[in-house]
Amino acid sequence: MKLYIAEKPSLGRAIADALPKPHQREDGYIRLGNGDCVSWCIGHLLEQAEPEAYNSQYKKWRQQDLPIIPEQWKLVAKTKTRKQLTVIKKLIKKADQIVHAGDPDREGQLLVDQVIAHSGLPKTKLNAVKRCLINDLNLPAVRKALTNLRDNRDFVPLSTSALARSRADWLYGINMTRSYTLQGQKVGYQGLLSVGRVQTPLLGLIVRRDQVIENFISHPFYEVLALLETSDKQYFKAKWQPSESCQTYMDEENRVLLKALAENVIKRIKGQIAEVSNVSRKNKSAAPPLPYNLSALQIDAAKRFNMSAQQALDGCQALYERHKLITYPRSDCRYLPNDHFHQAGNIIKAIEKNCSTLGTACKDANPDLKSKAWNNNKVDAHHAIIPTEKSLSGQRLSQQEKQLYELISRQYLCQFYPKQQYREEHIELSIAGGRFVAKSKQISDEGWTVLSKSAFKSAFKSALKKEPSSTKQQDNATPLQLPPLTKGDKLHCVKGELIEKQTQAPKHFTDASLLAAMTGISRFVKDPDIRKVLKETDGLGTEATRAGIIELLFKRDYITRSGKLIKATATGKALILSLPESATRADMTALWEAELAAISKRESNYEAFMKPLTTSLQGLIEQSATALPTGLKDLKPSPKMIKKRSKRRKGKRNYSA
Repeated sequence: MKLYIAEKPSLGRAIADALPKPHQREDGYIRLGNGDCVSWCIGHLLEQAEPEAYNSQYKKWRQQDLPIIPEQWKLVAKTKTRKQLTVIKKLIKKADQIVHAGDPDREGQLLVDQVIAHSGLPKTKLNAVKRCLINDLNLPAVRKALTNLRDNRDFVPLSTSALARSRADWLYGINMTRSYTLQGQKVGYQGLLSVGRVQTPLLGLIVRRDQVIENFISHPFYEVLALLETSDKQYFKAKWQPSESCQTYMDEENRVLLKALAENVIKRIKGQIAEVSNVSRKNKSAAPPLPYNLSALQIDAAKRFNMSAQQALDGCQALYERHKLITYPRSDCRYLPNDHFHQAGNIIKAIEKNCSTLGTACKDANPDLKSKAWNNNKVDAHHAIIPTEKSLSGQRLSQQEKQLYELISRQYLCQFYPKQQYREEHIELSIAGGRFVAKSKQISDEGWTVLSKSAFKSAFKSALKKEPSSTKQQDNATPLQLPPLTKGDKLHCVKGELIEKQTQAPKHFTDASLLAAMTGISRFVKDPDIRKVLKETDGLGTEATRAGIIELLFKRDYITRSGKLIKATATGKALILSLPESATRADMTALWEAELAAISKRESNYEAFMKPLTTSLQGLIEQSATALPTGLKDLKPSPKMIKKRSKRRKGKRNYSA
């Protein structure tokens, strides 16, 4: 008997539909017409054991017991799904061949591997386990995946990285949470102080952003524009570029802070000759944006529809599992395998039927065009999120599902439009010894941007215009293109214009900007060496966990919403101020993610990751015991956090990153 083990019931049913009938539905599995069986997990069926499973004295939280580091790790069955685990273990013992059909990601690999290992399967059978990677729940795609089984041993590094992540989160979360909760009690705070390797640095990002905004003092800065006249009475503006001699009067972003300096430039250039010192004209093109991975989709959904990361993920899961309109959504990949290219025509037809707003876009798409998105070298276990070939038949989508489907479809259609073509001009001029620059950009072929016209909304604003009829019109002259100038040409500077602006505080995080910060975390990393390491593998959390981590901070009352803005609560701020800086910065956890990615690529190993972690954890616990979180002294935890602390005292915990 061959046993297929899926990650969840919906995937199990999709697999069964592609296999021999008639089907007999049993308790926790489906028996196929040929005697084979399909069963499923319900997420993780096993979880890390509580500290008291290693030593009964750990049931009571005591500082002297920390850090708790198991010598032999233990897994226990989750209470709610214990029955399903029993079903699978019985089927495994009867099976001659096992097919691992977990989701095509790190966690999907681990959770089925753990169930198989927990069943005590003999080594010969364990080595014979096959792996089925399914990205699309529609029947043709599932059938194709079932004919392309791989050796499950090929994915051992992926499973090992997930295991290392799971154990590291347990070690860090259990020990740091216990230590700081105990310290909080000493100053009268009676709530749980949850500390995690991802949630805490993320909270730190938010707290520091709030502090910068709170302490920000705006100041004016100045720019100078020169209104220039050509010999044939054409007008355009060029911007002054301050020289090194002006550095004394500029800030770190090279903005001029001294008004008198800018006013002096205006006096010097009025009525003077402007000589063209350099002219650059280049024809350029912009390729279509790659199809979405989950984070990119969540960011766009937040920007355009004000969706939270969790709402976008939930909507995608429904489109994938219930409606089967998109491929696997928890993907971190933005590329597609080459053999998917031949499906383009059918997918475009499906989009046209499913999304009326993209009807014209589908008709104008050229399915013979092949963008850089198709690249086998960039695809491993899963590929970018794209629409499937399935058409809606009587199904109704929620408003959020419609919005997400349209976003995914539009991004996919971009691959079948030509590159945008444009001409970029850059003119440098010398006026009274000062350097001025004018730029323009003229689009000759919109290409794929007809599907997303806002993509180049912030293009250069310099251009050509005939002489205005009034001084006010001259001041606002915004040409469409620059005059056909050459090096050495001389123009007349009609006047200079002073532009006074104010420095702006950074904005509070929103769902979109917070997700962008998590995916590009190297921008917030202080250590230049670590930033260099993270250049290719940066990211706080994973595609599958980021939404959950953000929601966790809301649930724990560490952050709150103010309209679209996300801000830290008083408790969140006090917690961050109580922790050592290393625990609140992204450096450590982002480096962890890079190392976990290296394990999955066979570039590192489990021991190289875990050994330094346990060493550093000892130091963090010692440090925590020496500092009291005085900022929490007058704060009262929310009732839900008191309840959570009580549950954890009783062993009912869910320690998370």
